[in-house]
Amino acid sequence: MAQITLPPKGSPRRDVLAALRSLKKDDADWHEGRMFGLIYDAGREVEEVAIEAASIFMIENALSPMAFPSLLKMETEVVSMVISLSGGDDDAVGSVTSGGTESILMTVKAARDWARDVKPEVKPEIKNPEMIAPVTAHPAWNKAAHYLGLKMVNTPVTDDLKADVKAMEDAITENTILLGGTAVTYPHGMVDPIEEIGKTAQNRNLWMHVDACLGGLILPFIEKLGYEIPPYDFRVPGVKSISADIGGIYATPCIAGGRPGGPLASAWAVMHFLGEEGFLKLAQTAKEAADKLMKGINETPMVHVLGQPDATVFAIGSEELNIFELGARMNELGWHMDFQHLPPSLHMTISPIHASIVDLFLEDLKKTASTVSKIDPEDMSGEAAMYAMIGTMPDREKAREFALQYLNDLYRWYFTPVKKTRF
Repeated sequence: MAQITLPPKGSPRRDVLAALRSLKKDDADWHEGRMFGLIYDAGREVEEVAIEAASIFMIENALSPMAFPSLLKMETEVVSMVISLSGGDDDAVGSVTSGGTESILMTVKAARDWARDVKPEVKPEIKNPEMIAPVTAHPAWNKAAHYLGLKMVNTPVTDDLKADVKAMEDAITENTILLGGTAVTYPHGMVDPIEEIGKTAQNRNLWMHVDACLGGLILPFIEKLGYEIPPYDFRVPGVKSISADIGGIYATPCIAGGRPGGPLASAWAVMHFLGEEGFLKLAQTAKEAADKLMKGINETPMVHVLGQPDATVFAIGSEELNIFELGARMNELGWHMDFQHLPPSLHMTISPIHASIVDLFLEDLKKTASTVSKIDPEDMSGEAAMYAMIGTMPDREKAREFALQYLNDLYRWYFTPVKKTRF
């Protein structure tokens, strides 16, 4: 990999900022509501509050609450508000992490330490404690298991794409310490049967965690709006921990020690700026947009929504079309669709911003589905062919190796030849 060296001389502030803006020209324009993952947009006004709050505390470090008591105050208030929304009591505690992956990692560590200290049948000499979660669980579970020396056991889901509790029960061994469920699942937008998993955890003296990183700050408000939501939070007996995304940066290259104050201040500011009334309004906008999109998709020939999603996350599948080619063609039209396997599908996370694009999206989807139905398989795009090939690999370790090679090639391509930013 060719090196990029530090410029011998500095550049004017104006030129540096102009170069930054220029770098963004090829980035996805998520402000237009054409992205259905990565960014969860609540509108310009909320974004501006978040950015301004983050800038006020951009340099401060939450590593030292004595040096920056303001950050400690904001963190405890944010955690307390999220606990309240999650049905927790005064004994519940928590902390703000860098994102969903770190939250899962901290959960697994807490469960491992709890099992060593509290669970009588788990002895310290056990070198490979086990954790069980459905195949729809976020990859962060596998990452946490790898970091912390646990064996990850993935169990199947039922036909409704929710956790198969019987399969989880059958997978429990004397080494099991943790059961996991999700509300809502990233691939399909389902709330796993948390009550049943929690009951199993209670009966077997196991730690039960609910990954609500995607649903934790939408499900409470959807429920308050009168929609029926399956039980999933601290009100469910057996649930010991919950993770929920409250905004800020999602990044996983390392485990945080020092923590930037900006994202924490941003979360605190947005929660106070919106209040319950503001969150309810945004939740209603997102839910109505999701319902309209799902209805329109199910009325579009050759495609359908998988299962019966519980909130504002769902997946598009097809029994007749190559779904990856459909996604690739939609991407060419400016929509940013994420591809998924097991089963092959396109991911959709709906935010309030998407209320403005429902009709346009459905119109493009209908036209594109009609076009894809007439395509010769040999004329598939490279992106669709790659995902289709990975999906047919019976050996998931081979799929993992392919993904790692893809990342290596991606970064090697970026740095070769050397690209210099010119001012």
